[in-house]
Amino acid sequence: MPSTVPPATDRAARCAQTARGLTVPRLLHRNATEFADLPALTALGAQETLTWSALRDRVAHAARGLEALGLAAGDRMLINMSSRPEHWIIDLAAVHLGAIPSTIYATLSPDQIDYLARHSGAEIVVLEGDAELARWAPILAEVPTIRHVVTVAGPSSADGRVVTLADLESAGAAAHRADPEAFGERAREVSPEAPLTMLYTSGTTGDPKGVLLTHHNVMYQCVLIEDTITTPDHPASLAYLPLAHIAERILGIYYPLYRAGHVHVCPDQKQLVAGLAAVRPISFFGVPRVWEKIAAGVQAQISAADRRVRAAFEAAGEAARESHRLRAAGAPVPPELAARVAALDESVLRPLRARLGLDNLIWAGSGAAPIPVSTLVYLAGIGIDVFEVWGMTETTGTCTINTPQAFRVGSVGRVNPGMELRIADDGEILVRGPLVCAGYLAAGGGVESVTDADGWLPTGDVGVLDDDGFLTITDRKKELIISSGGKNMSPARIESLLRVHPLIGQAVAIGDRRPYVTALIVLDEEIAPMWARSKGLPDTSIAGLAAEPRMHAEIAAAVDAANAKLSRPEQVKAFRIMPSTWTPETGELTPTLKLRRRVVTDRHATAIDALYDTPSGV
Repeated sequence: MPSTVPPATDRAARCAQTARGLTVPRLLHRNATEFADLPALTALGAQETLTWSALRDRVAHAARGLEALGLAAGDRMLINMSSRPEHWIIDLAAVHLGAIPSTIYATLSPDQIDYLARHSGAEIVVLEGDAELARWAPILAEVPTIRHVVTVAGPSSADGRVVTLADLESAGAAAHRADPEAFGERAREVSPEAPLTMLYTSGTTGDPKGVLLTHHNVMYQCVLIEDTITTPDHPASLAYLPLAHIAERILGIYYPLYRAGHVHVCPDQKQLVAGLAAVRPISFFGVPRVWEKIAAGVQAQISAADRRVRAAFEAAGEAARESHRLRAAGAPVPPELAARVAALDESVLRPLRARLGLDNLIWAGSGAAPIPVSTLVYLAGIGIDVFEVWGMTETTGTCTINTPQAFRVGSVGRVNPGMELRIADDGEILVRGPLVCAGYLAAGGGVESVTDADGWLPTGDVGVLDDDGFLTITDRKKELIISSGGKNMSPARIESLLRVHPLIGQAVAIGDRRPYVTALIVLDEEIAPMWARSKGLPDTSIAGLAAEPRMHAEIAAAVDAANAKLSRPEQVKAFRIMPSTWTPETGELTPTLKLRRRVVTDRHATAIDALYDTPSGV
């Protein structure tokens, strides 16, 4: 099998030429000039739609307002709000000044927010309303670099430190009318090599890393998408993932900007089903959990139908899956099978997809975590071919991609044109090329490189290449949990917070490819018996204490204390106290007492699976 994939030079050259010189401000100017009256941004269910001309005006006003607050090129700005049109406006306004906006997850704990506020050195933070202001209050009082706060739905302060977005835009509009050329001048100063955004991603040590992406990184990714997936001009899309996620950054902001598309903003993922039905997008990206829920919903509908309807779906699904199997193998689909699939799709499957809002799909993707092959095959049976992609924030999203023309189920596709991929001797995947980020933000404001001297980025993932260049991810070298919802989490941080309690000797956070985090708890072999004796318990053995209700209550309190310092996705929803200790001799620990995670997950698979069958501490 090959160990290296060189860049696809012809396509790479074409994409590089197309992306050359592009920046977000230049694209917004183009759209406001050439496509002024086309729709740009609509909040789901709202009556008002911002055209490209109106959006640029709002961005100009917000930019002049931010400039008056002192935001300048190279400054960082943190955004803590939900997906709503104002999020796009304030983000793009900062970009037009050459500043670096960074959206943070709404689920972060106060400790995590405090870390990001200090690490980023942000001078301005943008908050949604009263709830966010209350969470940020201690941070605003203690972090001296934060000079101003902009609130979308909250009050302003008498001292001028907190201003409303409405007041900011009003003041900015007056400044723009007085000097209409200033906005364009600032925008033209932004170069393709300048940072466009910063996204914080979990590090293996537990400290988030601020990934700096340039305009060229993002523009090249947008050009690649257009070159790979043929879609109509001005496509409609549904933005529902957090804008702290690289996928939504690309698909919800930058790619629609590049294509002058129409973004429908879904502020709450609970509205996703209604949003899909309303928008009926031509492309849709979902983390595995989204696709699993869609598949489960369809299964429930079909199971509840009468025997005749179930038989029709089974016949249509069997034909669709056979076509999918042949295409995945690169084999031709016989004409008679193709005709049968087309007829059954029109009469049986397409109406089902129409009820889901997925009947217009040209491309459907999944990424951020592995998706079960069984889910992909089931969805193919209702006429939805979901193509896995692979990448990371540091590679501006996708680095490899499956397409309708070339895909392998279970693989993450072939490497993007212009990118090089190499498998190191230990199996780790290394990549380099125009999608690799500018680096990590250093605490002092500098930039730390993410690559070696030859430009290779070690991804932390382990994989193999087949003879046709398709990459399959087989393991993860870095210790990082990626939930089935696509959330990246550091197990080290979760485990260290659990081990703060003296009764806990070892803790292993579980959650990779799972819907939520659980933990295996090992009692401290010295402290636990002492605690038992102090409580007058007759059985002081580790096995006995693991089943003791009072010990369970004590560990539950320790888990609650740890959860208070964790974001919601990181919080431990269930745990099990193990009946014996772990040592190098038992195999769960190395000679230097480091966890052997593979051994733990393999050896205790039954206990782990039980935590997801019964989500409560046992």
